[in-house]
Amino acid sequence: MKILSYRYEDLVKFGPKVKKEEAVWDVLAIQETLQVLPSFPQTIVDGIANGMDFVEQMRKLTDAALKSEEPNQFKHAFSTIEWLSPIPRTPKNIIAIGRNYEDHAKEMGVQSAPENLMVFTKSPTTIAADEETLSVHANVTSSYDYEGELAVVISKKGDNIPKKLAYDHVFGYTIANDLTARDLQSKHQQFFLGKSLKGSCPMGPYLVTKDELPDPQDLSIVTKVNGEVRQNGHTKDMIFTVEDLIAQISALVTLEPGDVILTGTPSGVGKGFNPPKFLAAGDTVKVSVEGIGTLVNRFE
Repeated sequence: MKILSYRYEDLVKFGPKVKKEEAVWDVLAIQETLQVLPSFPQTIVDGIANGMDFVEQMRKLTDAALKSEEPNQFKHAFSTIEWLSPIPRTPKNIIAIGRNYEDHAKEMGVQSAPENLMVFTKSPTTIAADEETLSVHANVTSSYDYEGELAVVISKKGDNIPKKLAYDHVFGYTIANDLTARDLQSKHQQFFLGKSLKGSCPMGPYLVTKDELPDPQDLSIVTKVNGEVRQNGHTKDMIFTVEDLIAQISALVTLEPGDVILTGTPSGVGKGFNPPKFLAAGDTVKVSVEGIGTLVNRFE
C-alpha cells in the first residue's frame, strides 16, 4: 500500500493512494460517514503503531467506500491537496547514518569503510514535503548539498531488537533528501547544526508498506539535479543493512512508532565533485527510489 499525508481544507489527513488514479482516499471521512470500524486512529503515527493491522483497517474502509452510493465523495484529487511528509512529525529527532556506502565515504575523504555506525540526528523541524519549494539558506551557507536516501519508518517500540526480528519493527519505507550545509558541518565539528536547517529533510511522496518492498537491500537510488544524474546507487551496497541499523541503534536507543531512520547516501553528492556542485536558487532535485517513487523539491 502507498500511503500519503496531506492537508485538505486546512485539515491534516492521511490515506492510501487510489489505485490507477491520481487521488487519495480520505479514510477519516469514510470512517466518520460510514462507521465501518469500532474505532480508527486519527493520526498516521497512531495508526502505524498498529503495524499491518492498520493497513487492513484502511483496506476495509476503502472497500466500504467503493460499495457505497457515492465513492467519489471520499476521494481527493492530487491537484486539490497540499502534500505533507508521510510522517509530518517524528516523536524524536530523525536518526541518520553517515558514510554507509563505501564510495560515498571515499568521496568525503575517508579511505576505509567505517567499522562502527556513524550516527547523527536532524531536528523534526527539518521535515518537509514532496513538491515543496525549499530555501538554499544563502544567508548562512554557501555549500548546501543534497543526499538522496532510503528512509525506514518504525512501527513497533523496541529496545535491544535482535537482527533477525528487525523487520517486525518496520512499517515501511519512504524517500528522504538529507540536505546538508557542508561549511556549517565543518565549522561546528559535528553534524546537528549543519544538518538541521529548516526544511532540510524533505520526505515522500509516499510511505510504502513493507509487504510491497520485502527486500530493502535490493533497491536503486537515483538523484538528479536539473535533470543531470548525480547519484546512481543501490541499497545492496550499504555497509550496514537495515537489519544491522535497527539492531545496533536499538541496543542503545529506544525506537518508537513514527521514528525515521535515514540509511545513508550513495556517492555523487555535490561535495564529491571537483569543483563541488552545491545547490543554488532555481535548482530542482529529484530523488527516486525503486518501488517508492520520486521525491521532488525546487529551491529558492
